[in-house]
Amino acid sequence: MKGIILHGGHGTRLRPLTHTGPKQLLPIANKPMSEYCLEAIKDSKIRDIAIIIGGVGNEKVKEYYGNGEKFGVKITYIEQDEPRGIAHAIKLCKNFIHNEKFLVFLGDNIIQKSILDLKENFEKSNFDATVLLCEVENPSRFGIADMKDSKISKIIEKPKDPPTNFAVTGIYFLTPKIFEIIDELKPSWRNEYEITDALQLLLEKNNNISYEMITDYWKDTGTPEDIINANTQILKNISENVLKKEDSTVIDSGSSIIMPSIVGKNCHIGKGVRIGPNTSIGNNTIISSNVSIKNSIIMSDCRIEGGLKINNSIISANCHLEGNNSDDSEKLFLLGEGTRISL
Repeated sequence: MKGIILHGGHGTRLRPLTHTGPKQLLPIANKPMSEYCLEAIKDSKIRDIAIIIGGVGNEKVKEYYGNGEKFGVKITYIEQDEPRGIAHAIKLCKNFIHNEKFLVFLGDNIIQKSILDLKENFEKSNFDATVLLCEVENPSRFGIADMKDSKISKIIEKPKDPPTNFAVTGIYFLTPKIFEIIDELKPSWRNEYEITDALQLLLEKNNNISYEMITDYWKDTGTPEDIINANTQILKNISENVLKKEDSTVIDSGSSIIMPSIVGKNCHIGKGVRIGPNTSIGNNTIISSNVSIKNSIIMSDCRIEGGLKINNSIISANCHLEGNNSDDSEKLFLLGEGTRISL
């Protein structure tokens, strides 16, 4: 069985964070979000993985993942010339897949449950597809599965009046039959070939589609709020009541770290600084002068000083922020790479 990670798109809802790189490389708990996808695929004992690239930062993706050796997998890169939909991206993998069953993982989907059992069940089954569903509070944002007699009866993309709150997540187990279905698709109003349309056509042709429910945690990290939420959940999972800090980092006395939080390599957390809860600090970052940061993601090579109080923020790599030490109001930042701010 083979795996596919979709790593393309422009990430328009996450600008300015995505002006200089793909959204799937944005860090959550100091690790690119797509690395969680790769780990989930590897955990399911799949080692041969295609990464679909396209849009901003293709070379950054290749530079980070390489040939996959350092991650214990084999990676093949397939380029999508422009955003033409998930189904189109899957079709590009036809030669890579050959006649095997395969797993598709959207690179901005985060789960915290092993899918090994689901993969093994699909391998042994005669299902033409298995989709992972999750109950959501805002179903009109997602593709939604309607149910009849405990089976999927219909799949609808972003319905205005959702029949259920069962969202179709970005995780699919498929067979090569899907390639024939995609060949019959017409572009949607977005001029894209939709995976929900492909799954619906599978149903209409009386193919056998099953589903599994994600009951613990799933997040489609399409907005800054989603990313901050995912950062919080993963930090809770990996650090519990213990600060995760790299040995090369210096944390001065007189500072406080509220769990769960993570601090990367070669950082300096100065006296009077308060970090956390739910905060990630990237590598080579200096925070000083009574700065307070909570519920936020600070990426690598940043410098923050001057008594700033930061909450619910995402600050990209190589930013420099300087407060004036007299403003006690909390600040919310969404900053692209290399931003300089002096208040």
